Amino acid sequence: MGGITITTNMRLFMIPSYKPTSYNRLIVSSFGRKPSKVWCKGSTAAAHVTGLDHPSSHVQHDPPRRSANYGPTVWDFNYLQSLNSEYTGERYLRRVSELKVEVKKMLVQEKELSSVEELLELIDELQRLGISYHFEDEINQILGYLYEQKYGGGKNNTEGKEKDLYSTALEFRLLRQHGFIVPQETFDCFKNERGDLKPSLGDDTKGLLQLYEASFLSTPGEKTLELAREFATISLQKNFDENMDDENLALLVRHALELPIHWRVQRPNTRWFIEAYERRADANPLLLELAKLDFNIVQATHQQELKHIYEWWKQTGLAEKLPFARDRMVECYFWAIGFLFHPQYGYARIITAKAIALVLVIDDIFDVYGTPEELQLFNNAIQRWMLKLLTNFQAICKSVIWHSTTSSMRRHMTFSNNKDFSSFHI
Repeated sequence: MGGITITTNMRLFMIPSYKPTSYNRLIVSSFGRKPSKVWCKGSTAAAHVTGLDHPSSHVQHDPPRRSANYGPTVWDFNYLQSLNSEYTGERYLRRVSELKVEVKKMLVQEKELSSVEELLELIDELQRLGISYHFEDEINQILGYLYEQKYGGGKNNTEGKEKDLYSTALEFRLLRQHGFIVPQETFDCFKNERGDLKPSLGDDTKGLLQLYEASFLSTPGEKTLELAREFATISLQKNFDENMDDENLALLVRHALELPIHWRVQRPNTRWFIEAYERRADANPLLLELAKLDFNIVQATHQQELKHIYEWWKQTGLAEKLPFARDRMVECYFWAIGFLFHPQYGYARIITAKAIALVLVIDDIFDVYGTPEELQLFNNAIQRWMLKLLTNFQAICKSVIWHSTTSSMRRHMTFSNNKDFSSFHI
């Protein structure tokens, strides 16, 4: 295991920067709700849309239209279609398979030979490096065993035992993240007679960091965890301002105070943690190599899906035919990655991204562009699923919804049943 090295030219890639501002800020800001200025514009601009189906209509008959002043997308079609990655190659996939076998052996050895704290740290590193999904069965088995030992049968077998804040908070967070019901009373041993957390805990920066992260997995009404969050936040900020000696720990503290793990989008956070982990003197080269390879392989999968989705979006023509609506296909796909990044769930990501893009267009039709009469007609037609009721911009949107829905359903049924349903009508 010690002989495994990482090639110096292995890097972590993100989509190249075809953008005027930072990637994360762009994704967030472009999804923003309507700007404060929503203004009515003359019918001349609206005629571009309404005239598509009624060339004989006159400008003066079109009602005044509003605009939210959305800017065009910053993503170029040709640029996105040119994205390619060498990490789709067979040699990288084969190397990942070899590394996964080694890490599974490591988990077994840690379970048998290491302390509970070291085992929990390994699981935490696997999660934050973005590779824990390869070892879900092993991790669930380990955490299930620990839970049964301490909390099985509804009892708390930790009472009366001396605890340290770091391992207690780390165990609490990992168990709750995996759905185990761990009581907040686990932290009662760290309180004084008045019910406050002991002031002496303020010097344990490493433990405070874990307590801070654990507190964000609270449920409504858990006062102890609310108290823990407030105490940990104040103490960590104080320790950070006093110039911490451990640079790696200071980096983690600053990152956590910006936003806790539980609130972050996983893949960008994985990208950040891999670089932070690489700086550590005790970094495991096996885990680091697997994390880098896996990140690039998964991103290569995402890039191929994005190319497919963006090509579909261009074919719909919605951005050109309905210029008042938001053109945010890349951001919609990024949202889908946020809750489901795993490479095997590509179909779910694609369907989710397409659905969000269509919802944005419908939202802008209702919130910005349509008149009450048009919106009532549009709503009735959608409920009755009758395309012939619609005209103008409504028909454009409805046509895309119709073809997207039926084609997706046909593909899904064909894939699931190994039969061709393309000749059937819904």
